[in-house]
Amino acid sequence: MSWENPSRETIKEILETAKTIAVVGLSDNPGRTSYQISKIMQEEGYRVIPVNPTVDEVLGEKAYSSLTDIPEKVDIINVFRRPEFLPGIAKEAANIDCRVFWAQQGIVNEEAYDYLTERDFTVIMDMCIKVLHAVLVGK
Repeated sequence: MSWENPSRETIKEILETAKTIAVVGLSDNPGRTSYQISKIMQEEGYRVIPVNPTVDEVLGEKAYSSLTDIPEKVDIINVFRRPEFLPGIAKEAANIDCRVFWAQQGIVNEEAYDYLTERDFTVIMDMCIKVLHAVLVGK
């Protein structure tokens, strides 16, 4: 099975209704793309929850070692990790209260896609959340 992103209408609805984004691989280095994009999404009104076992806090938010450590509901899981890590992250994602899995631009893994779609996830891959937000939701 090959992967396919949802329609732009579906993505727009996700971005308009989501409040909390767990960012897997969020760096505390302001020079990193994960930091820059997460900061913009935070400025757009989203709560950003860092998921990175090597940091304690990013962008003023407590960081968690894994998705399953987050004590609250998450609306979008946004992943900044290399494609080979996606299957493991997908398995972890299936164990929390979230049904949207978003892999950033340049990141695709069909195994993770198949695993998640079989579990009723909406999966978005190879797209930048900040760019789609600007294009579809914008101010």
